[in-house]
Amino acid sequence: MTPPPSPAALPSTPPAPVPLLALYRVFFVLGLFSFGGGVSAWMHREVVQMRGWMTDEAFISGFALAQILPGVNSANLAVYIGQHLRGAVGAVVTVVGMLTGPFVVVIVAAVAYHRLVGLPGFAAATAGVAAVAVGMLLRLGLTLARRVPRRPAAYAAMLVTFVAVGVLKWPLVPVVFVVAPISIALAWPRPPRGAGNA
Repeated sequence: MTPPPSPAALPSTPPAPVPLLALYRVFFVLGLFSFGGGVSAWMHREVVQMRGWMTDEAFISGFALAQILPGVNSANLAVYIGQHLRGAVGAVVTVVGMLTGPFVVVIVAAVAYHRLVGLPGFAAATAGVAAVAVGMLLRLGLTLARRVPRRPAAYAAMLVTFVAVGVLKWPLVPVVFVVAPISIALAWPRPPRGAGNA
């Protein structure tokens, strides 16, 4: 009589798919309350830290892809997250959810813009919101930097990109086309030395 398989040998049940309504609700709130940018940082907090729908590694892959693809970075990242969680339907749901709230708010704000500009403290409030967005992006950058492999080449690629775009004001697209292939080649996994002689 054969012994029953150990619990470790049994196949693990796949996690339940994220409900589409939950996806829409999360991204509706993200789009409605992410003032002044910093949406990617909010996405990381809600999707990875708060709900555990994705791992840091999967989010970093999507975040990097969203930065280099044409279009709005936050929309690209929303498409990636939705597709990762629920396929093509999830991608549509996340984008629609993220744009529903801002669509209504922008229409209302456009109508009332001239009155809002005249309010005392309006400019200071918008500057404060922008500062919060920069702080959130900085926190996200530090969080993702901890996940970068401890390789000199990775930090060299980050430093070169920062200096070229942020300090020297070179155009982003040529810098990415030059630095990205070099960075990928240096980070590409290689077999251990001597493995081919075994």
